[in-house]
Amino acid sequence: MAKAIAVLIGSPGSGKSTVGEALAERLGADLLCTDTEIERRAGKPVGDIFIEDGEEHFRALEREVVAEGLRAWEGVVAVGGGAVLDEDTQRDLEGHHVVYLHVEFGEAAKRVGMDVARPLLAGNPRTRLRQLLNERLPVYERLATVTVETTGYHPEEIVDAILPSLAGQGAGRAQQ
Repeated sequence: MAKAIAVLIGSPGSGKSTVGEALAERLGADLLCTDTEIERRAGKPVGDIFIEDGEEHFRALEREVVAEGLRAWEGVVAVGGGAVLDEDTQRDLEGHHVVYLHVEFGEAAKRVGMDVARPLLAGNPRTRLRQLLNERLPVYERLATVTVETTGYHPEEIVDAILPSLAGQGAGRAQQ
């Protein structure tokens, strides 16, 4: 059974896709961004899936893509921010090297801005983002093998902070 080198989790705006690309490149591996794969399979953007098919349909697609990725992907996996709320996904993450990319609220808000492609932030994005962070933080922290701060850091610096934990040199939580 193949096993992902690292699984990146975190809130919207934490840098999962950007850091995932940089980490995969540094490792000479491929990146599976689950949101991108969902869009490929559905033939439309995540926002359109939410609007046209509903969140329940999106979450079912997400569960399928994440489960397949965790089971068979041999590179880096960047998991959508809400995927970790699924109990089956939480169980699937056991035994994987899970990197929680932590971002401060103000930085996350700047990064996601008024991004209409993020359907869960519709309405009042700042208020909704704060709610999402509060709801998900305990789950992210519980699932993490290692936590890396992303606020104020360049993706390459974040990759530098992740790499020691992949080499078995990092124990517990790697904080910058």
